[in-house]
Amino acid sequence: MAFAAVFPGQGSQSTGMLADLSESFSEVKETFEQASDVLGKDLWALTKTDDGSLNHTENTQPVMLAAGVAVWRVWQSQGGELPVGMAGHSLGEYSALVSSGILSFESAITLVANRASFMQQAVVEGEGAMAAIIGLDDDKVVSVCANAAEDGVAEAVNFNSPGQVVIAGDVKAIDRAIEQLKEAGAKRAIKLAVSVPSHCSLMKGAAEQLAEKLSATTLNDAITPVLHNVNAQSLNNTDDIKVALSEQLFKPVRWVDTINNLKNDLSADSIIEFGPGKVLFGLNRRIDRKLGNICVHDTASLEKALDLNP
Repeated sequence: MAFAAVFPGQGSQSTGMLADLSESFSEVKETFEQASDVLGKDLWALTKTDDGSLNHTENTQPVMLAAGVAVWRVWQSQGGELPVGMAGHSLGEYSALVSSGILSFESAITLVANRASFMQQAVVEGEGAMAAIIGLDDDKVVSVCANAAEDGVAEAVNFNSPGQVVIAGDVKAIDRAIEQLKEAGAKRAIKLAVSVPSHCSLMKGAAEQLAEKLSATTLNDAITPVLHNVNAQSLNNTDDIKVALSEQLFKPVRWVDTINNLKNDLSADSIIEFGPGKVLFGLNRRIDRKLGNICVHDTASLEKALDLNP
């Protein structure tokens, strides 16, 4: 099996995530402890809370980074093979960069904490919005958003799978876009429970702040190529990678292109998702049902994946 490894981002977190895997493999809690030491707060404790704090952007992003890396480390400890390529959805790109050897885990945790803070500060809570649009082609969503924006921002920001696009921007512009997209034939237009309108032009200020932090960060040569969200391509130049990571904040996540390129350019015949939830599992099936598709998030799914990749 020639597989590609992918890592989920914000939205895949849940109370109790990775609890089963942590009981059998010390790498899970050790990874969270390492991240907690960097940030000075207990990230593993956040995975056990049910008070909503796990869903705060400034908590979710480092927790999800630690989760993806933890599952990858378990995979490695059990003799799992290296993939032909890696990618991560939005925040998950940082998990891919750590797992590929490009970015140290400590640097990634610090960057992600800063990233979350910059994003949260970029738009006053309640003034931005995101919505998932189901049942329209990409070009139609883009054109309707452009019309609905008027003097605000409404942009297609996540091209997740055929017929599923997420939009983001000012709350009033997004509300207009939702109505116009329904009139244009969208099967569903679902407003998302988020505090930050990610990947739209409202995040340009946050991207400039993140670029400053990235400029002082050391990157290494990749063990495995990583496809980046902004262009679905792997980049070899460290300056280009840093630009891609900063631009990721205000440019769309091209997930359909990413999965297709993992298959067509890197010859992956299967996709393994490392991390909690099954968000990417669902998207990847809609993109290409011929690809093998597994989500590793507990002991049973780990054993299944290892059996397929001896």
